[in-house]
Amino acid sequence: MLEYRFDTQLLIAGTGLDEDAIRAYITANIPGDCLLAFGDEDLIKIHFHTNVPWKVLEYGASLGDIHDIVVENMERQAAGLQG
Repeated sequence: MLEYRFDTQLLIAGTGLDEDAIRAYITANIPGDCLLAFGDEDLIKIHFHTNVPWKVLEYGASLGDIHDIVVENMERQAAGLQG
């Protein structure tokens, strides 16, 4: 069993985005691990393992336009099933 089973990835398009502030918010407010948040003030890529991927999506949507969303169940992948 994985502690955090959903691999959550998305892009956030907006203006004045701050990758450090985004990392800090996610770390403080959404349980998970393996956080990557990188980009520039117009586009940020998020990668995060969590059990509550909808919270990451809600937060991202509060910052700008979210797209290229992928949420994969890593437990199913480990079992050889579609994620």
